[in-house]
Amino acid sequence: MNALMRSLDNAARKSQIFSWALLRILSSAMLMTHGYAKLFGESPQTMFGGMDFFGINLGINMLWIAAIIELFGGAMLVLGIFTRPLALLATILMVMAYLSAHAAWFPTLNRGELAAMYFMVYLVIFAKGAGPISLDAKLFGKG
Repeated sequence: MNALMRSLDNAARKSQIFSWALLRILSSAMLMTHGYAKLFGESPQTMFGGMDFFGINLGINMLWIAAIIELFGGAMLVLGIFTRPLALLATILMVMAYLSAHAAWFPTLNRGELAAMYFMVYLVIFAKGAGPISLDAKLFGKG
């Protein structure tokens, strides 16, 4: 059993850099699909008008803002550029999405699983950074 555990630990250590990049890239590519659908889908969001934000009319459609963050911020996160500020922005966006569109407590009942999962993923990406397979690492020497 110890030999098996050592082998698994060794395999896990060897896969950390690649799996970290894969988590950032795939989750951000999936986030982009939500932004794309909001901007170019069946009922595209306009910049002005739209829904109120917690009962306050800000004059700008908050779903349009979310779409811009999801599509263009997601694209930058796929590349791993400006990862920490964008991951923090995505984390805040997911909190706002959960609180405004999925208000009931239990995520399975209020269809908020994706917002909750994206919140966790981007919170961890914010904490750890882009990783060595990123433009942040290449351009700024940090990952």
